[in-house]
Amino acid sequence: MNNIWSKYVQGTKTLYYSRKLRFDDLFSEQYIRLFDLDAKKPLRILELGCGPGALAGALHRWYPTAEITAVDRDSEFIRFAKEHEPGVNFAEGDATALPFADNTFDVTISNTVAEHIEPSKFYGEQLRVLKPGGICLVLSSRKGINISPGCTDFDEHETRFWKKAEQHDDSMDRFAVCKYPMSEAEMPAIMTKYGFSGVSTGFVTIDLTPDDPKYPPSLALDMINANRYTALDGIESVLHTMPEHFSVEEIEEMKRLTNAKYDTRIKQYQRGEKQWDTNVSIIMVIRGIK
Repeated sequence: MNNIWSKYVQGTKTLYYSRKLRFDDLFSEQYIRLFDLDAKKPLRILELGCGPGALAGALHRWYPTAEITAVDRDSEFIRFAKEHEPGVNFAEGDATALPFADNTFDVTISNTVAEHIEPSKFYGEQLRVLKPGGICLVLSSRKGINISPGCTDFDEHETRFWKKAEQHDDSMDRFAVCKYPMSEAEMPAIMTKYGFSGVSTGFVTIDLTPDDPKYPPSLALDMINANRYTALDGIESVLHTMPEHFSVEEIEEMKRLTNAKYDTRIKQYQRGEKQWDTNVSIIMVIRGIK
């Protein structure tokens, strides 16, 4: 069983609930326009590095006549995805050695995967499994805006905890996280270099501001709780990656403090005490043709 990414890098809830927001149907028009796919055709779509399945689930909603297949190396992600996103064919698989025949898919798509994989392998496998004229879609998170509510600021205890963790954290190097970063100019150039034509780019803006009245209360609470899950998973990963430096008791205390802070944020929202915390994500979409 391979659960390296979900255990040591990004937790399952972190990825699933943050991506559920980014791929909410409120933002579907932006994606669909940039994807530029024929929704009337019975497309075969393959997602690489699908994580816990949020994007694959969105694709299933947006392209109801398509057959969606999604692969990830992490066993925990695939288990979770199968439970939470029906209608998608989820399977364990390596993006550098896909378990599919040549010329199988009409579309390949990935989200925040390209920066972790050597480009010739990443694009070479997609060229192989795509049909002639098939579409390659690469989504990449760019620098956005993140303003946290004051109630989640670290106290002295939390500050000491994270300074200690920073001293011993080698997870980026150990697990080759973001080993192949690329700028907004480099990404389309790399796609062209490795065999795709007609390359185009565009950007999706995801504005997640709980206090904005345009969002229903249920979605606003989802925004707050997605940040909670990210914080809790980050604490849990400290215990997994450096257990010799932290006790279970320290981890549990950090979780307690974190939950109390997000409980406070929810109460503020419910009382109408606007904090105007926000998370604005910019997602670059690069599109190429085989």
